[in-house]
Amino acid sequence: MSCQKDDTPSDKIPANNLFIKAADLSALPLVRESGTVVYNAQGMPEDMLTTLKKAGVNTIRLRLWHNPQGTDSSLAEVKALAGEIKSNGMKVCITVHYSDTWADPGKQQKPAAWQELAFDALKQAVYDYTYTICTQIQPDYIQIGNEINNGFLWPDGSWENPEQFKLLLQSGVSAVRDAGEGLVIIHYAGHEGATAFFDGLDGLDYDIAGLSYYPLWHGTNMSELAVNMSALAEAAGKPVLIAETAYPFTLGWNDWTNNIVGGESQLISGYPATPQGQYDFLNQVRLLGNMVSGYAGFCYWGGELISVNGPQSTNGSAFENQAFWDFENRALPVLGVYSLPTTGAE
Repeated sequence: MSCQKDDTPSDKIPANNLFIKAADLSALPLVRESGTVVYNAQGMPEDMLTTLKKAGVNTIRLRLWHNPQGTDSSLAEVKALAGEIKSNGMKVCITVHYSDTWADPGKQQKPAAWQELAFDALKQAVYDYTYTICTQIQPDYIQIGNEINNGFLWPDGSWENPEQFKLLLQSGVSAVRDAGEGLVIIHYAGHEGATAFFDGLDGLDYDIAGLSYYPLWHGTNMSELAVNMSALAEAAGKPVLIAETAYPFTLGWNDWTNNIVGGESQLISGYPATPQGQYDFLNQVRLLGNMVSGYAGFCYWGGELISVNGPQSTNGSAFENQAFWDFENRALPVLGVYSLPTTGAE
């Protein structure tokens, strides 16, 4: 879905036209380069992108860093992968970190090339960079920042400088509108406090309110999640997307890197760390569409983060037990959720 300049305003787009069934696949190049063979549910070798396409994933989300060390999440890598995704008939969502490395609520470091820019020059850099992304990649969806609860491009765009924060966001949005490519997502981590955050962005031109939902960090009460999402959708007048989520299929490990989720206390009651529990969790995320008016869909994060270096590795994956492939690199049942209707039990 491409939002051209003369399209219907985003607040009048029916939410059922926005339903996103997505997976973040940012580390796919790393998996491919490792030579690791992965398998579909039938045990046949199959590329991850092909497996996700067949499962019913309609959108692939990709992380973009400004000038990273190496090629991971670089513009060149992301542009090439986005082209491949589109050739497979899938949509592309770009999450722009506006950093040379990871950006999240606890860190929003400016790219090294922008460190000494005065504020007006920084606004122009945001515009120019975002415009380049849109014209070169032509994304269907684009996030202006990643988990920007506390702002981005610190210190200039910190939440403590709300006017500057909004001006920098608007520079990115303006570039998207001028390029005529992509629906704009603003991304907040969690659901408590989300309505207040988006209230603070009143007047900003964006299309979708995105939330991260990880039970470890954002609570295990999914009914409360639905209530807060509904309140946000009503207050903001925008469709609401679960922009990131994940859940373990085991509390075991396949390498010597400590996993982020590894204890029973980190789980939701009734959703054990089993293949069925992982399936049931993501299915419940899907079923938020029955409870949240204006639900835009969901995106699973880290499904590709298997241990590509093998079980003896001390530099493996901290997310391996939340991936879409088991420790034999075989696709898990959770992918079956993507073939289900957007609402209803089955």
